[in-house]
Amino acid sequence: MTDYDYKHEIILFWSNKDDAFIAEVPELPGCMADGESYQDALANVEMVIQEWLETAQVLGRPIPEPRGRLMYA
Repeated sequence: MTDYDYKHEIILFWSNKDDAFIAEVPELPGCMADGESYQDALANVEMVIQEWLETAQVLGRPIPEPRGRLMYA
């Protein structure tokens, strides 16, 4: 799987506890990354999304369809 266009929602926020920006993808369980800057966190989570999707494919697990903006986040 290549050239993923990142349609799943990404939530970015500052974490005082971690002293870093956190990027999480609520529709992909466990998919998150951090970074020293907003841009670093976003770049890191893009790599993690790709790895998450590739792993799901290899394991034969379903990949959730992007739902757009989530109401519970």
